[in-house]
Amino acid sequence: MKKLVLAVVTAAAVVAAALIPSGPPVQAASKGFGSAVSAVRQTAWQTNSSVNALAIAGNTVYAGGLFTRIRPPGAAKGVRESVRTYVAAFNKTTGAPTTFAPKLNGAVYSVATSPDGKWVVLGGDFTTVNGVKRSKIAMFSVATGQLAASWAPVVSARVKALAIYGNSVFLGGAFTKIGATVRNRLGAVTLSTGALLKWNPNADDDVYAVATSADGTRVFVGGPFETINSRDHYSLAMVNSTTGAALSMPAAALIPKPDWNCTTRVKVITTSANRVFVGNGGDGQGCYDGILAADSATGKVVWQSKCLGANEALKVIDGWLYKGSHAHDCSQDGSFGDGTGTHFLLTQSVANGKIGPWFPNTDADQNSTTKVGPLAFAGDSTGLWAGGDFLHVAGKPQQGLTRFSSAPGGAFPAVPKAPALTAGKAKVTLRFTDVYDVDNITLTYNVFRGNTRIGSYKYNSYYWDPRKSYTVTDTGVKSGQTVGYRIEVTDDRNTVKSSTASVKVH
Repeated sequence: MKKLVLAVVTAAAVVAAALIPSGPPVQAASKGFGSAVSAVRQTAWQTNSSVNALAIAGNTVYAGGLFTRIRPPGAAKGVRESVRTYVAAFNKTTGAPTTFAPKLNGAVYSVATSPDGKWVVLGGDFTTVNGVKRSKIAMFSVATGQLAASWAPVVSARVKALAIYGNSVFLGGAFTKIGATVRNRLGAVTLSTGALLKWNPNADDDVYAVATSADGTRVFVGGPFETINSRDHYSLAMVNSTTGAALSMPAAALIPKPDWNCTTRVKVITTSANRVFVGNGGDGQGCYDGILAADSATGKVVWQSKCLGANEALKVIDGWLYKGSHAHDCSQDGSFGDGTGTHFLLTQSVANGKIGPWFPNTDADQNSTTKVGPLAFAGDSTGLWAGGDFLHVAGKPQQGLTRFSSAPGGAFPAVPKAPALTAGKAKVTLRFTDVYDVDNITLTYNVFRGNTRIGSYKYNSYYWDPRKSYTVTDTGVKSGQTVGYRIEVTDDRNTVKSSTASVKVH
């Protein structure tokens, strides 16, 4: 018998469809989620204060920050704590802490690991490590956890950013000298000995972010500076990794210079393949908080996102740019507007910057020094680690550190309500409401009469959207018959079912 199906879709559904990134489908296949990692948080230890920096070497994740204690998953602050003074290390697979526990006397703001995975370098405010003098920077063996005895550059003030390529360790921060030599906020030393290199871009104000291109020929630097080598390069510059000379970077022109209404500065930079991704944070209502994606060789812009809410952390994994920010208004990008809350964790397509299917969330500790939520990312094809000043992840207590896996599974869609039924003459009209899934955009809605599927439909939804209703008319029934209907929703791996609603056909 005939079945007439009518789907009523609101304007919000049209917008949602337009936001789905080009490239690989965002609807889940067998893994159950649409981006590179699931939105389901994995078991992780916690910290008693902010995590400022993360880096990975082999199967070890290093975390640096303001914390002085770590504690097990689920434990309340002050319970079952272990001492870790400003730095800790964790098994990447299990999330458990390692025995790495050097004693620093000041905070860590940057962590970098060598490409060969043998060394980890810390930068920050500290002046001693295990009672030994180390001025704002120190290096450790990944294999033994021991402080590198003869590697001891002397940096005059905070090291806020680190990047390593080959035998070069690039530093950014608030310092004006390395050793006895002037190095204004940018400098480099050798990985092998700590000797000062000639690299000297000479920034006129602090540097917050440093990253190298994939081939090591370029170094990208960001912060509140206005000049590099006395030439105008506001907040972002691409410099030669050997000479320190600033190179042309057309994309930097998209960052507005300060005026009475807005001061914005680069806060985070990451690179992947032939792209560089630059995240800003601004002061002032509507001030630029966007992300630029540029070609890392030419410096030309590839795309720009103009979400409002400062960016603090960026990481590319398998075609997705994960960002930690306090995004609250992405209406300029055709997405959510003000009033939908703060979206601390999001992902965007590397190809075009459009928001993809990953919506866990954190909060921000309003008693912390930063009060912004996520501050640092590290990850690879196995998953993503996030650190910051948050106290909750996905609405559950979890302080300072969390992680997400690429292993199949993913979040389940929300359970749909039973359909509303209206009986007619030899027909039944069903009205059902969509649901959302925190790591998928596209969901399949299967409509069942008893055990018979009478329709299957794919709809797009974001959790911040108003819920949309759809209508289906079933003419495959007979007058006088009592029939029951339910809705099953699937992300192609995880399926949820509504309760059954019944009606007698006229």
